[in-house]
Parts: sequence; C-alpha cells; structure tokens
Amino acid sequence: MRVMSDSLRPRFWETVPLDQMTQAEWETLCDGCGRCCLNKLEDIDTEELIFTRVACRLFDDSTCRCARYEMRKQIVPECVVLTPRTLPEIAYWMPPSCAYRRLHEGKRLPVWHPLRSGDPASAHRAGMSMQHRTVSEQIVPLEQWEDYLLDDND
Repeated sequence: MRVMSDSLRPRFWETVPLDQMTQAEWETLCDGCGRCCLNKLEDIDTEELIFTRVACRLFDDSTCRCARYEMRKQIVPECVVLTPRTLPEIAYWMPPSCAYRRLHEGKRLPVWHPLRSGDPASAHRAGMSMQHRTVSEQIVPLEQWEDYLLDDND
C-alpha cells in the first residue's frame, strides 16, 4: 500500500465521489491484493469471469505490486489503467473485493481494507491478497491457464 499522507481527507472514501478524489486519495484506495493483475478467462456461453492465479509478467508476487507501475502501459500495452473515467467500463474485470469496484457499486470498504484497519498489510493478513500465490504468465502458456483457476477458498 502506498504511504498514507497528511493530504488525505479523513475517511474520504465515505464522503468524496471517486471522480473528485485527489490522485493521492485515488491511489490509496488500492488494498494491495494484486487480484487485478491476475489473468482472467471468460466463459463464452455464460459470460462468467473466471480469475486465474496466472499473473501479469510485471506482477511482483512478494510485494503484490506492479514491478514497473509508472511504466506498465508502455511495457504491457494491454494493461488497463484504472481511472474514474475508465472504471465504469472496467469494474466488471476487477475482483468483487476491489475498493474501486465496491465504491463504484455503492458498497463499503471491507473491514480488512488498509484504509479501515490502519494496517498496510491487512489484506495479506486477511488472506485477501495474492502474495506468494501466483505464477507468471511468462512461464504458463495460455492453453494451460485453466489449470490455475482460483477457487472459492482463494
């Protein structure tokens, strides 16, 4: 999680619309779970989105962060940069636990979210992060992604 700053308004996530948050507020919404960096499959018949444990080649499995965050779009052109403007179209692709998605859907942040708990590692402690639980897309061919599906316990 990015360091909390004095420039953040108290409990901003409960009072400030997503499109009116400062860049610092927007960035601190990320809980550091890493689930947005997982490759997903979509069932053609049901349109169900299925998360895999196969992570983007830039995902750092130990920190649960992008290893090249500022340059990610240049290195991985298919990377989706989440902004208040893109969120309505991208929310479906975000995990249900994602703070951006939850706030977009009018839901509260979960109790384990670092902004609520005050603990930057609370997503890891709650078992919500993908820390040390992924494989890189660089070593798993696309045709084998189905072997790495997340189950309900993940």
